[in-house]
Amino acid sequence: DGGAGHFAACIAAIRQQTPQVHIECLTPDFRGRIPAALAQLATWMPEVFNHNLETVPSLYKTVRPGADYRVSLQLLAQVKQQHPQVHTKSGLMLGLGETQAELVQVMQDLRAVGCAMLTLGQYLPPSTAHLPVVRYVPPEEFTALGVIARELGFTQVASAPLVRSSYHAEQQLRGESCEHL
Repeated sequence: DGGAGHFAACIAAIRQQTPQVHIECLTPDFRGRIPAALAQLATWMPEVFNHNLETVPSLYKTVRPGADYRVSLQLLAQVKQQHPQVHTKSGLMLGLGETQAELVQVMQDLRAVGCAMLTLGQYLPPSTAHLPVVRYVPPEEFTALGVIARELGFTQVASAPLVRSSYHAEQQLRGESCEHL
């Protein structure tokens, strides 16, 4: 199941101890074992299912060598199809060499599979052994991309250099704007 059983067990334990808690789960692609993974999670779906695409397809082999863009989209699509009440969310790191046109295409792809929550943040390498930053994206570009994302139909968008996957997750789940945060 690509590790989905562990996610299900954690969600089950949290819900048994604190059933009022809302859960956002940031998942891997479960190594493409989508049917088995979703079978494990069926009873224990979080309120927000987050799977980050991380980057644009042209950079996948470099940035995410063990992942597949289409598999990631398929995962988000199937979660939404099987559990329409679950919010699906994804995130992108900017500054790795992507173009604005590629970013817009990824946003369109995410909307096409029902993903309604999006985070956009600056890539920052955790060490010198990781990929270098190709470009530091100015805050104005993050603002402009946030506008584009909302125009495409994302209901929740957090777009700024220091935004990360869980950026103001509680406010996003409640439907509050993250623009002022």
